[in-house]
Amino acid sequence: MDTTEFRQASHAVWEAMAPGWDTRHAYFEERARPVAERMLERLEPQPGETILELAAGTGVVGFAATRLVEPGGTVIVSDFSEAMVEAAARHAADLGIGNVACRVLDAERIDLPDDAVDGVLCRWGFMLMPEPEAAFAETRRVLRRGGRLSCAVFGAPELNPWVALPSRVLRERGHTPASDAGAPGILALADRDRLSGLFVGAGFSEPRIEEVAFTWRFPDLDEYWEFLTGAAGAVAMVVDRLDSAERAHVRKQIVHAAARFADDEGLEIPAACLVASAS
Repeated sequence: MDTTEFRQASHAVWEAMAPGWDTRHAYFEERARPVAERMLERLEPQPGETILELAAGTGVVGFAATRLVEPGGTVIVSDFSEAMVEAAARHAADLGIGNVACRVLDAERIDLPDDAVDGVLCRWGFMLMPEPEAAFAETRRVLRRGGRLSCAVFGAPELNPWVALPSRVLRERGHTPASDAGAPGILALADRDRLSGLFVGAGFSEPRIEEVAFTWRFPDLDEYWEFLTGAAGAVAMVVDRLDSAERAHVRKQIVHAAARFADDEGLEIPAACLVASAS
């Protein structure tokens, strides 16, 4: 799949994922709060500043930043999925957030002028882009002098069994390549050297990178599968291509592998992100 085809497929998948992210807005806010808090600590938004959130989904991190830029500041919550932006706008209205603008923006081609913002946030976005180098360069371009980027990507596979397990099953079943270095995916930027290289290559200073752990909690194994196929776009892109019989087989194997994380109260699976920041 070439870059253009990947972008088209990715856009279609994230449009389809939007309802799942919409209904899980509070869930993402609760479970991944340690990641969002560390990102904001690193960015240090100040009153009056303009902050841009890229690949924002429904805007969880950007909404948290709106309080920090008051009075007089604005947060632009953006995503390349129109459906995600519409969901973010609804949540902003429901929460009564007045200093946020929700916009459709492609992180690899940001439709903003040079030196437009004071800080940029991006949680779980850069790793999924076919040209992360372009996204980092665009981020550098729209930042004002001294502006900071604070982002989060998922770390090493052994720290993220929630996605490593389904990825292994899909690879063993022949649905994903055994090795595809540099290809976009949930774990694509788990290598600290590659992540650091993207910062430096775009003109940022050497980033500070820190591991932040959290857990995904599900009431049962069925809900975990629904999460993978209804919110984890990179996994859903592969699963969606399977016929019903193969999908059922894959589901059985994934759920069986994840059962070791179950207890009497449900399922709790470890996760860990790399939070990286630089100016």
